[in-house]
Amino acid sequence: MSAPPDAAPRVAPGGIRDVGLVNWLICAASGRVAGTGPPNLFLTLARQRGLFRGWLWFGGRLMPGGKLARRETELVILRVAHLRECRYEFDHHVRLGRRAGVRAADVERVRKGPDADGWSPREQVMLAAADELHHDQDLSDATWARLRTRLTQPECVELCMLAGHYEMLATVIDALRVRPDSPRPRR
Repeated sequence: MSAPPDAAPRVAPGGIRDVGLVNWLICAASGRVAGTGPPNLFLTLARQRGLFRGWLWFGGRLMPGGKLARRETELVILRVAHLRECRYEFDHHVRLGRRAGVRAADVERVRKGPDADGWSPREQVMLAAADELHHDQDLSDATWARLRTRLTQPECVELCMLAGHYEMLATVIDALRVRPDSPRPRR
C-alpha cells in the first residue's frame, strides 16, 4: 500500500541546522547528481545524522559501488519501486537510470515486468527474482538455479541485498510520507 500522493510529510525535510553542515552538503551534492535540489528523502533521513551517514555508506556499496552493472541495478530498483507503488523511488531512479542507459522504453517494460519482450536473459531473470523476492520474500530453488546460470554467487548476494534494501527504503518513504523532489530549474 502506497501513501496518498498528497499526504503531508510526517517528518519534514531538515534544513542545515537540523541535519548539520556536512550532511546538508552531501544532500546538496546528491541533488545536483539527480537533477533536483537536495533530495527530500536525504534531508528527512539526515535528521538522524549518524544513521543517515551509515545508510549512505551501505547504499553506496549497492549503488553505484556494487558488482552489478549500473543499468541492471537501476532496472531492479525501478521494478521494486513499481511493485511497491513508490512514486518517489520510481521517479528518482528514472532520472538516475538515464545516465546508466535505461531508456524510456525500458521504463515502460519495467512496468510490464520480467516477461515483457526485449530483456536480455540476464535482465529477465534478475527482474523475475525481484518480483519473487517482493511477493514471497524468498527465492524458489528453480529461480535460484536460473539466477546461477547468469550471475556469480557474489552477484546473487548483491541482487538479494539490492532488492531488499529498496523494499525497505520504499517502506520508509511511504511511512514518513516523503514528498517527491522538484526538478532543479534550468538556467
